[in-house]
Amino acid sequence: MRDRAIQLAKEIGFDVCVPMKKEALVFREDVRAMCRADRCQSYGKTWSCPPACGTLDEIRARTSGFGDGILVETVGVMEDEFDYESVMDAAARHKERFLRLSECLRKEHAGVFPMGAGKCTLCEHCTYPTAPCRFPDKMTPSMEAAGLLVSDVCRICGAPYYHGKNTTTFIGCILF
Repeated sequence: MRDRAIQLAKEIGFDVCVPMKKEALVFREDVRAMCRADRCQSYGKTWSCPPACGTLDEIRARTSGFGDGILVETVGVMEDEFDYESVMDAAARHKERFLRLSECLRKEHAGVFPMGAGKCTLCEHCTYPTAPCRFPDKMTPSMEAAGLLVSDVCRICGAPYYHGKNTTTFIGCILF
């Protein structure tokens, strides 16, 4: 399954595709505390972010049965460090690729658990907390919302976290 997932990720266009190592799944309270600080302004506002995405214990339990997975990256190149348009373009490419990869792997394998980059953007306005998620089968928490320190995950899995000056990187993983 892993080899097929990596091949598919490359075909979809990810810049980096590596096996996910189970020891990289360290769900940390200090990362979740960054969510509570609400720097991204999504805490308590979407189904894909805390507290709606579950406690760290719930995420640990949800991921405990997965023995394999992949880590994927989309790298964007910026004209300079203020090139917000290129950052947003890379983010959109990553979200589209990640959704496509997740859907393909879900069709091929019954049990997958994707964790993406940033909040869910499937809907213009999230229904949280007044109504159920419109797309519970497509919505994914971010790696950070799950309590993962992405730089550590990359290091453990052997993937670069930093691709050099004037680059931006979006990272996700899919467990199966």
